[in-house]
Amino acid sequence: MKKVYPDAKSALDGILRDGMMIMSGGFGLCGIAETLSDALRESGVKNLTVVSNNAGVDGIGLSRLLETRQIKKMISSYVGENKLFAQQFLAGELELEFAPQGTLAERIRAGGAGIPAFYTKTGVGTLVAEGKEEKIFDGEKYIMERGLFGDLAIVHAWKGDTAGNLVYRKTARNFNPMMATAAKITVAEVEHLVPAGEIDPDHIHTPGIFVKRVIEVGSSKKHIEQRTTRKRTDPAIPAGTGEEV
Repeated sequence: MKKVYPDAKSALDGILRDGMMIMSGGFGLCGIAETLSDALRESGVKNLTVVSNNAGVDGIGLSRLLETRQIKKMISSYVGENKLFAQQFLAGELELEFAPQGTLAERIRAGGAGIPAFYTKTGVGTLVAEGKEEKIFDGEKYIMERGLFGDLAIVHAWKGDTAGNLVYRKTARNFNPMMATAAKITVAEVEHLVPAGEIDPDHIHTPGIFVKRVIEVGSSKKHIEQRTTRKRTDPAIPAGTGEEV
């Protein structure tokens, strides 16, 4: 089965439809499937439910789909870095299902493992628990959370092979591996594409059986989500002098 496609548009061809649920990997701006999300924007597909830790930042990543009003609902744990996300939610223009970050990760993992629901103490007694089934275990109250399973998952990997095996780097391993298992179809964009068999099996994070289509995007642009700097008050000390800065 051929899994490698020439570009994002062709890799998504025949998959997209209005109203679908999309799992979008990455953490902040690290490991986001930016090329594939831009192709979603260009396709014009709408009324999407998107599961993602956040929605990028203004002008980058999923936020570009918010600009075009293609997203109907977000299932996320963090909104703070995206003004447009917050504005649309507060204006009642965007549905939002908040989930604590660990709970969100477990809901996705559970969906990929075929587990329809589980119980957790996280959120008990808060707004997160409203409308959810509660149960007592060993004298402690727990709430039930549903697993999440999408129609499409888009993920970004550092390296992949032609069989769809994927390797992520560092923070990009947040959410990408579990989302790759939690959808009917997973499409991966990889920075480096190599022949099948070239990746050490012990180094594979996502086995190719979960990945249906792959595109190579080259080295991705490394965005800085929030740049924090301070003014230097003293002259810079040359490196290697042994003096403290």
